[in-house]
Amino acid sequence: MSFIGSFCFKDVPKETFTYTSNSNPITITKFWDQTWEAHLICLALGIPLAILFFMDQLIVTNTVDNTQNNLKKGAAANWDLLIVAFMNIVLSVLGLPWMHGALPQAFLHLKAQADIEDRLVDGTLQQIVIKNRESRLATLIAHTLMIPTYFFLLPFLQLIPTAVFHGLFLYLAFTSMIGNELCERALLLFTEQRSYPPLHYIRRVPQKTVHAFTIVEIIQLAILCFVGFSPWPVVEMIFPIITFLFIPFRSILLPYIFNERHLEALDSIH
Repeated sequence: MSFIGSFCFKDVPKETFTYTSNSNPITITKFWDQTWEAHLICLALGIPLAILFFMDQLIVTNTVDNTQNNLKKGAAANWDLLIVAFMNIVLSVLGLPWMHGALPQAFLHLKAQADIEDRLVDGTLQQIVIKNRESRLATLIAHTLMIPTYFFLLPFLQLIPTAVFHGLFLYLAFTSMIGNELCERALLLFTEQRSYPPLHYIRRVPQKTVHAFTIVEIIQLAILCFVGFSPWPVVEMIFPIITFLFIPFRSILLPYIFNERHLEALDSIH
């Protein structure tokens, strides 16, 4: 795709990465030159950022460390957040981008090392993890190979249109939607009742309740998209806080709206 976009359509205006050859990618941040007021402002801005990192890491950990994945070393994921914290301290001092656990890369790495079989579960064909090879060696080797890419291949990034990366991320996003319960329940809004798949919550929860809960989740997703993609930086800054507020919303407010048994069937893992 990069070759086609760069050479076959070279006359078409495209957005590409900019790179200055005489610039140093690593710059020591002179945080000691800042005033104490600036440090207080950074501390205030760092709190929602820490919440965002915590939520991201928690989502990745809960997605990967799932009973369906047959992991035996799931407790090791508890160290990931601590490692990420120390890594980002160093990256911040060096002026480099932060790192954190990311979906769907973490889940795709899990599936790449697992033996998967297609089985019929509750009337639907699902992929079941039979065996999982729990190793961080593959990830370590992959990121070790990425270090030369960062330092030596930066000039060649200008040949790759940004649309190629957007398409890659869009593909990863679509593939991660497979098996997502929210997507499955959203499709039920446009499906005749007699054509519903034999899912477990279909048999335990009334149809109106399923649709109402799905609409509530879609509204939450719309709020996140509005805040996350807002053109105003001030609104984007409250994204971690909005994400964090969804926890008490699910744990405290939703039980007053929906029956507890129905919530357990629709959203037992939260």
